[in-house]
Amino acid sequence: MARISTLYLLAYNSFQAIGWAVSLTIILFNLLSTSSVTGTFTSAGTLICFLQSAAFLEVIHGAIGLVPSGVLLPMLQWSGRTHFVLAIVRGIPEVQELPFVFITFLAWSIGEVTYLLFIRLDVVHLC
Repeated sequence: MARISTLYLLAYNSFQAIGWAVSLTIILFNLLSTSSVTGTFTSAGTLICFLQSAAFLEVIHGAIGLVPSGVLLPMLQWSGRTHFVLAIVRGIPEVQELPFVFITFLAWSIGEVTYLLFIRLDVVHLC
C-alpha cells in the first residue's frame, strides 16, 4: 500500500508542478509580449482557478493520513487562495486587470513550482 500511495503522491505533485510551471510560463510570456502586467488573469486565470480548485485534494490527503500535514493548515491555505481567486478576482471583472493579480499569480507560480519540486524529490527520497 505504501508504494501505491507514493506513486499517487508523485503523480499528483507532478501534475500540480507541471500545471504551475505552465501558468508561470504563460504569465511571463504575457509580460514579455505585452510589456504590461495587465492581462494576467485573461491569459492564465482559468488554469490557475483549476489548479487551485484541484488543490483541495491536499486537504483530503491530510484528512486520510496520506501526508502528515493534518487538515487545518491545508484547509486554511486552500480556502483563502480559492476565495481570493474565484470569489474576488474571477467574480469582479474590474479587479482582473490590476497589478496585484500579476504579482499574486507570479508569486504563487514561483512558490508552487519550487515547493512541488522539493516535495517530488522528497517523495522519492532524493531530498
